[in-house]
Amino acid sequence: MAVFESLSDAVSNNLNDGDTVAFEGFTHLIPTAAAHEAIRQGFRDLTLIRMTPDIVYDQMIGMGMARKIVFSYVGNPGVGLLRRARDAIENGFPRKIEIEEHSHAGMANAYEAGAAGLPCAVFRGYRGAGLATVNPNIKSITCPFTGEVLAAVPAIRPDVTFIHAQKADRKGNVLVEGIIGIQKEAVLAAKRAVVSVEEVVDSFDDLHPNLTVLPSWTIAAIAVVPGGSHPSYAHGYYIRDNAAYLEWDEIAADRDRFQDWMRKNVLEKSADDFAARVEHLRTAA
Repeated sequence: MAVFESLSDAVSNNLNDGDTVAFEGFTHLIPTAAAHEAIRQGFRDLTLIRMTPDIVYDQMIGMGMARKIVFSYVGNPGVGLLRRARDAIENGFPRKIEIEEHSHAGMANAYEAGAAGLPCAVFRGYRGAGLATVNPNIKSITCPFTGEVLAAVPAIRPDVTFIHAQKADRKGNVLVEGIIGIQKEAVLAAKRAVVSVEEVVDSFDDLHPNLTVLPSWTIAAIAVVPGGSHPSYAHGYYIRDNAAYLEWDEIAADRDRFQDWMRKNVLEKSADDFAARVEHLRTAA
């Protein structure tokens, strides 16, 4: 059952050196505050999983935390490449990392297989693509009923998944509004899940029953972190900080400037700082 605790405690109690970990969120609700807390606590040798690694993984890779990344797109959304990730892959700075690249469909199906407790995902995909030549975890399988040749990838089963959401109720159930992405499956596939939320409410009784709710038994810990997905947006709370993504491209291009930014904006800050970051971005909803 989910317990309410500080983000610092939630991270330290659930993440370990060497873990396979997913920080998931699609377009919005990216768990930036949780990633920053993991950086402050200095975890190492992590296998980082994310369908669309963006600047949070650029930061974690640049701080030397990653041993391997499993992904389906590496980029700064709407801007360009991830410069710290590229430096690690091409130049081994600050350390060499392994890469395992999939399509979005491959990653989504792998998460769903993990959530279902299956060993692999089978789907139509990778036809005419070259990913299978560089990723040995992409296999072919013949359907025993039709003879059709299909793609197969291992299920994703993280040691721990981190997501950000809008609300939790006092019983520890979590609600996600807007674009869902793969967060629900990433939680269900994991051994442990930590959720940061914008706020805690008494109940969800006045909300539409079809809104996505993760029951408390799927979650290990919940931390209240207003603004915790900045610079991504939280539907109904604040908009995307486009300027921050543009600025990151310049920051990450220089190793020294990157280290200086991380010291001032991550290592010397705390989760409490996030609320102030989104004040000028808050919506009227």
